[in-house]
Amino acid sequence: MTLAQPIVPPTRTDPPVLTMRGMGKSFGAVQALAEVDLDIFAREVVAIVGDNGAGKSTLVKILAGVHPADRGTMEFEGRRVTVSSPTDSRDLGIATVFQDLALCDNLDVVSNLFLGREIGTLALNEIEMEKRSWTLLRQLSAKIPSVRIAVASLSGGQRQTVAIARSLLGDPKVVILDEPTAALGVAQTAEVLNLIERLRERGLGVVLISHNMADVMAVADRVVVLRLGRNNGEFPIGQVTQEDIVAAITGATDNVVTRRASGTRGHEDGS
Repeated sequence: MTLAQPIVPPTRTDPPVLTMRGMGKSFGAVQALAEVDLDIFAREVVAIVGDNGAGKSTLVKILAGVHPADRGTMEFEGRRVTVSSPTDSRDLGIATVFQDLALCDNLDVVSNLFLGREIGTLALNEIEMEKRSWTLLRQLSAKIPSVRIAVASLSGGQRQTVAIARSLLGDPKVVILDEPTAALGVAQTAEVLNLIERLRERGLGVVLISHNMADVMAVADRVVVLRLGRNNGEFPIGQVTQEDIVAAITGATDNVVTRRASGTRGHEDGS
């Protein structure tokens, strides 16, 4: 196996949308995260990878406001922030789509999209919600036959699409996707990866949590490896092989790429 050598990645002139420095979290005697750093840029897909227990889920839950960090700092659009609850996270502009999707199978697409944020005061404005649903799904090139179809009848890829579309109603700056292609077939996976491309085209910073290296190599601009709760490599796609990433995940190499790697798929300087 040819191991990656330390490199100096391209420098971006645009500041990150979100910055985390020295993030730490412990659960009793178990240290889930220790001094983790992360930058998230607009118009970029950053994949966070690692074995089970590497700290990926804990990091996502800190970003989503499910768990408060024990230590470390976070900045959003250059301003120091504290995320203590899911409401804090959403209000900042961070949307999280967890693996379970949290959809209501007995409701149709429109009802799922607007659940908890319905339009109308004395009565629901069904026409306006349906119109906005179609507009959003078309912008994402979503393959949904009808916004009035029950979510229970949709495929796995279509359900993932509905969950992602729902997250965009709050106009977030960062979208976190937790294992979005897990348990999906080839065609459905391709549909979700295309959707991730649409999110990047909309100017969002996308955080992809995935065990699937093929998906990571196909859609990510940058890969951040966590190992035992710590940073263990950062790779601009195009300057690394899948073997290099796996070596960092397993510990065959340590800290093989300098932090703040920012090579992207033609999106340097925010263009």
